[in-house]
Amino acid sequence: MCEDPESRDYYCSVIVDEANKMNKMVRQLLDLSALEFGENAPVMECFDITALIKGVLASAEILLQQKEASVEFLAEGPILVWADEFKIEEVVTNYLSNALNHLSGDKKIRITVSREGEDVRVSVINSGNCIPDEDIPKLWTKFFKVDKARTREYGGSGIGLSIVKAIMDSHNKECGARNLDGGVEFWFTLDGRME
Repeated sequence: MCEDPESRDYYCSVIVDEANKMNKMVRQLLDLSALEFGENAPVMECFDITALIKGVLASAEILLQQKEASVEFLAEGPILVWADEFKIEEVVTNYLSNALNHLSGDKKIRITVSREGEDVRVSVINSGNCIPDEDIPKLWTKFFKVDKARTREYGGSGIGLSIVKAIMDSHNKECGARNLDGGVEFWFTLDGRME
């Protein structure tokens, strides 16, 4: 198809990129299927949710710099929760990734952790455009994308929030999204533990 090495390298890189996206989507679908059919039950343990969030932010530091995002993390010391640490890290990573991919305006992300009775509530808020109100209930549906053209830019598959919902359902806890003035909040709850 291409005689010159430059064109050949370009097309090969496109093929590799698309294959990686397909691989990621297939793995996500397998994970989601296992969660939905109860084949991937959470391994419950007590851990500090603030330390987990700090770890996710440290892992995303280069991406945060590339997107020129500023992050404000509000938490009062260690907050212990009872959950599957690996799965909750996936939820936090998904919410942070969504916030980065839909960031606009002053490019601010605010993460809060607070106690609400016996529960702990984690919120990830990003500045940017609000989600149409009629689309908020559909966000948790497989392959649903609010802005299909923009999702294509960053390689979103429309599966991430379905996985979040399945993880939270497996914990018998809640998750949700709501529009705020100048941004969007995604949140979830966990069982809290006293230190």
